[in-house]
This record gives sequence, structure tokens and C-alpha cells, in this order.
Amino acid sequence: MRITAAVSRAGAPAPALEEVDLGEPREDEILVRVVAAGICHTDLHSHAGIGMPVPKPAVLGHEGAGVVEKVGSAVTHLKPGDHVVISGGSCGNCPSCLSAKPSYCREAMPRSFGGQRSDGSTSLSQNGEKVASHFFAQSSFATHCVANARGAVPVPQDVPLDIVAPLGCGVITGAGAVIEALEVKPGQSIVIFGVGGVGLSAVMAARVAGASAIVAVDNVAERLELASELGATHTIDASQGDVAGQVRTALPFGADFSFNTTTSAEVFSTALQVLAMQGTAGFVTRPREPWTPDMLAMLAHGRSMKGILGGSASPRLFIPKLVDLWRQGRFPVERMIARYPFHDFARAWHDCESAAAIKPVLMMPTA
Repeated sequence: MRITAAVSRAGAPAPALEEVDLGEPREDEILVRVVAAGICHTDLHSHAGIGMPVPKPAVLGHEGAGVVEKVGSAVTHLKPGDHVVISGGSCGNCPSCLSAKPSYCREAMPRSFGGQRSDGSTSLSQNGEKVASHFFAQSSFATHCVANARGAVPVPQDVPLDIVAPLGCGVITGAGAVIEALEVKPGQSIVIFGVGGVGLSAVMAARVAGASAIVAVDNVAERLELASELGATHTIDASQGDVAGQVRTALPFGADFSFNTTTSAEVFSTALQVLAMQGTAGFVTRPREPWTPDMLAMLAHGRSMKGILGGSASPRLFIPKLVDLWRQGRFPVERMIARYPFHDFARAWHDCESAAAIKPVLMMPTA
């Protein structure tokens, strides 16, 4: 079928809307009419060639939500008409998948960034030439996508798809990190560095988990204000300097946890410095410049670092919990969403790059 998609091309400042051809879903895949798709910084980095390389031309997008139109013969948990949030791809057979940790699947990286199925084929083409697809097993910057069924999570039809679209990556990363990976308990404390979409999701999750102190650190006043409204007990403007000292004023003995959503080497160091004895520093990115942790301080204080992908959560199990929390009014993810019509893709992309919007969500044309 002929569809409209945002095609990422080498050297272009941003993806641009073009017509491409989409093939039929295979036995373990589904065809989804995309209703909404969030833009994530991983999309920005992949377009720019930062981090894991993605072949070009490509269709990115990995926070898609929509309506199932077709299912492959091996798909049993979905049917046409179901509403779904689409998450990443996984093999389903490795030890991580079998223990409900699909973000650590042995094939997670090629399935996310390879631009093709495991057999080298793609679902997208243009004028007979391949277009890299299956980005995070979906490529949802498009009016339709073929997605791996394993990563598709059914959601109730009365839940707005534009609100739940970001749950597939940014939200599950932040919320899962707090609840699943770090296992924050009532009465514990956490410092969250960077309160964009991932960081604000962590703030909301920390409040749900019962943390007694939730410290939000950023250099954008509006984001700090929103963090306070969503559950942060303390906010720190990083532009004022001495962040570690400001944290110690709020938490004299340090924090049980820190959670770093930034790529700053300086922040990686600060995230360790603010910890209490035997505290844990969680992180979801890597430093953009060379960095060496203070191993003596880590040893002397019993501190540890924990890398976290996808919130260390199973989307099929965790996303329904987030939907329930949203229904209860305890996880108002819509507070950080800015909606853009798909034809205004360039503005949405720019607003994500410039931090003018916390979580841009593309709204596809109605059927």
C-alpha cells in the first residue's frame, strides 16, 4: 500500500514527508494504522548519525500508537480493530526475553537500529529501492506501519492514543527505571537529573512509589515548575552551580538513588557525588565526552552505577499498569505532551531539538 512517511536522508536537517510503499505483514507481524507517534531524542540522534548507526534512507519513529488493521497468522493476542501501543522488538527466546526483560534481548540492538528484519528484508520501499524500516520494530513516523506483534501492547479503546503513544519508550524508560530497575521504596530519596519526558516520568513514578524526597535538577525554570507540580519535593536550577552542594542542603546524608537522563560527563560525576552510603546511580544514556568515574569514592562509600534500558520493564506487563495509574489521575502524562499535525512534522522536530516542547506527539490524519 502507498503511505506517507517522514523519510530520514543522510545530510538532511530533518526527516521530510514523502510517499513510500509498505508491504504486507508477515506471520508474526501486524499492520497498524498509526494514530499518534511521539518524537524521542533517540530519533534525533539516529537521524543525525549519533550513537548506533541507522542505514539511510530510513523511516524512524518508535513511540507509535494506533489501530490494528491486519494480523499475521501466528499472532494470537491481537485482532483487527484493537488499539495498541507499540514498543521495541525482541526475539522472545533468549534468557532476557524469557525473564520478561525484552529491552535486554540479545538481538535488541540490530532489531532496533538495523533498519531491516532479521533476514535482511524491509517492509518499506520507494520506486523499487529499499527504505530502511523496522526502527525499533515499527518505524511509526508514518500513516501506517508494519510492526512486530510481540512489541505491541493492547490498550482499552476509550484511552486516547495520543496520550499513551509515549508510553512505548520515553515514559516506560523513566517510570520503569524508578519502579522496576531501581525499585524505589516508600520513604527513600531520589535525585533526577534532567526533567524532560524521561525525567518527568521518573518524577511521577517516584511519587507513586512513595519516595519521601524527589529532587528534580534542570536548567529550565518551566520544566522545574512542572516537575514540582507532578511530584518533586525539591527543585534545583543547575545553572546556579554547585548542584551537589544544593542537593546536600536538601539531603544532608545524600540520596538513596540518582537518575541521570543527560549525556553530560559533569552530570555523571555529580550523580555519583549526591549519593548516600551504598546509594545507586541509574543512567539511561552515555556521556558524550570521555569520562572516568571516581572509583575510590564509589568503593569507599559502597556506591554503584546501574545502566537501564527501556526501564528494565516488560511493555506487555508494565504499560497496562501505567494506563491504570493514568486512569486514577496518578500519572498525568498529558501534562508534558504537545500535539502537532503530521503535516507539521518539521515544526515538531524543531521543537524537540530546541527543547521548546517536552514530548512532541504527531497526530496522523484521520482515516
